[in-house]
Amino acid sequence: MSLIEGLDTFDVRFPTSRFLDGSDAMNPDPDYSAAYLRLRSDAGDSGHGFVFTIGRGNDVQLAAVRAVAEQLRGEELEPLLADMGRTWRRLVHDSQLRWLGPEKGVIHMAIGAVVNALWDLKAKRADKPLWLLLSEMAPAELVDLVDFRYLTDALTPQAALEILEAAEPGRQERRRWLEENGFPAYTTTPGWLGYDDDKLVRLSREAVAEGFQQIKLKVGSDLDEDVRRLRLAREAVGPDIRIAVDANQRWDVDEAIAWTGKLAQFDLAWVEEPTSPDDVLGHARIARAVAPVPVATGEHMANRVIAKQLLQARAVEVLQIDATRVAGVNENIANLLLAARFGVRVCPHAGGVGLCEAVQHLSMFDFVAVSASVEGRYLEFVDHLHEHFVTPIDVRNGRYRPPTAPGAGTEMLAASIEQHLFAG
Repeated sequence: MSLIEGLDTFDVRFPTSRFLDGSDAMNPDPDYSAAYLRLRSDAGDSGHGFVFTIGRGNDVQLAAVRAVAEQLRGEELEPLLADMGRTWRRLVHDSQLRWLGPEKGVIHMAIGAVVNALWDLKAKRADKPLWLLLSEMAPAELVDLVDFRYLTDALTPQAALEILEAAEPGRQERRRWLEENGFPAYTTTPGWLGYDDDKLVRLSREAVAEGFQQIKLKVGSDLDEDVRRLRLAREAVGPDIRIAVDANQRWDVDEAIAWTGKLAQFDLAWVEEPTSPDDVLGHARIARAVAPVPVATGEHMANRVIAKQLLQARAVEVLQIDATRVAGVNENIANLLLAARFGVRVCPHAGGVGLCEAVQHLSMFDFVAVSASVEGRYLEFVDHLHEHFVTPIDVRNGRYRPPTAPGAGTEMLAASIEQHLFAG
């Protein structure tokens, strides 16, 4: 048996605000950051996880990560890794830490960092990339990973099992297809709100040349400017490339309906986060009013309960999971199963620091073992900060190539951590 011998946490921040990378209507000057965790075993191996933030407050998130991870110091690793469903429930149901949520906010995200670090270690010990490790698990094993508390009015363990069993016969064929073709991507690289017109047009044209079939633009600060920028983007990419827009929670409900109506002339792939991520009924009203423009949301979704409500209310046509917003891999499996139950496509949020590296495993697992479909599904791609990871993403011809390296893709290079430590 090996023990969790130690844990290391790092406040890692990148000065992306200098070039307005990541800028949007609600976050004009983000410094992409990671509250980063390394769990070390006395066997000499380690698991890595993090929570993505955009600068100030990263220290607060890091304190939460330490508070959760300390619960595991000195424990035997094998029992934790052997029953990740039980491990997840233990961390999430901690009676004292739970009070600070429950199941939302910095503690819940901190649990995600710890859970993802354990999955990273489990996949490394299995000598498999996480997407493949998950895709090879039996349906009953996958069901055991999910906490169905609060979900059974929409998704029971039996219904989840049936979804997974229905997808099981074609797993090998879909794995081969994925390895040959890759997973479809769209790019937000051209669309940051702080970019000038020349950069918007140049990057939009480059995206098409690189094989992307969809781009995304940030909107929400000024309607006339949004119309003008969308016209430039549409002229740059032509009529056949999809263009999504992202308001990053900027609007009230009526404002979202009116604003989207003005932008619909550009044949929108979807409107993303049109209002508060907690406003399920607001999203539902927007979705009805702006149809046939699809509504997408989920990157700030606090937990699987919000996912359930969004789906029950028919408030989204595109569910956008995030690898570090909820409590890790287990809860995102619940979200994928909920989406499959309601027949809603999943197009994850990525970009940030390491989010592309992490969430690709979830989309590929979803295709192989859950939804069995890539129809209308895209993984977000942003061309920032991948060089800081041990196993950076491989995106070619507008598609993510499935990773082959063991682990969850969440390990950052030691030199990058050292170079970008926040000094306070």
